[in-house]
Amino acid sequence: MRSENVNKGPFPARLLDDERILWSGRPAGGIRFTARDSLMWGGFAIFWETVVIRSNAPGFFRLWGVPFVLAGLYLIFGRFFVDAWLRGKTRYAVTNRRILIVRSGTFGKMTSLSLERLPDMQLNERADGSGTIRFGAPGPYWANGWAIWTPALDPVPQFVAIDNAQRVFDQIQRAGRSAG
Repeated sequence: MRSENVNKGPFPARLLDDERILWSGRPAGGIRFTARDSLMWGGFAIFWETVVIRSNAPGFFRLWGVPFVLAGLYLIFGRFFVDAWLRGKTRYAVTNRRILIVRSGTFGKMTSLSLERLPDMQLNERADGSGTIRFGAPGPYWANGWAIWTPALDPVPQFVAIDNAQRVFDQIQRAGRSAG
């Protein structure tokens, strides 16, 4: 993650009256692994399709496995590239009034959380000091769809893979006390 020049990027035009940026940044780039990563589902789908093709099963059975193999390939490889691509289009900011998360381009959106009504926060920190700050409780795995395997698509707002996560977490808490 790199700190942003607060006068550039997507935030100045989105600020409210009397609002100022206290911190801005972006997620780390590249491929990132999480505790949820597993090759089991994708491996089983590929195994199933291989067995079906080798056994000369009817065409319906061969076609039935294709969507599962494609989903398996996404789970084994594709999700890491999709997640990295989405993180590359994402910017974060903490202001004296809000948390801002902006993703540009395809799947673009803006999330704004008032510091006065901020949900519970969780910090997941790595040994190198980088980490993720989640704003709200994670939903059940089965309810999040593809976001289970693609952190950048998680419906719960979060600062994913930021440097100095503890420092940013503390800064949000201080700003929340000042805003309230």
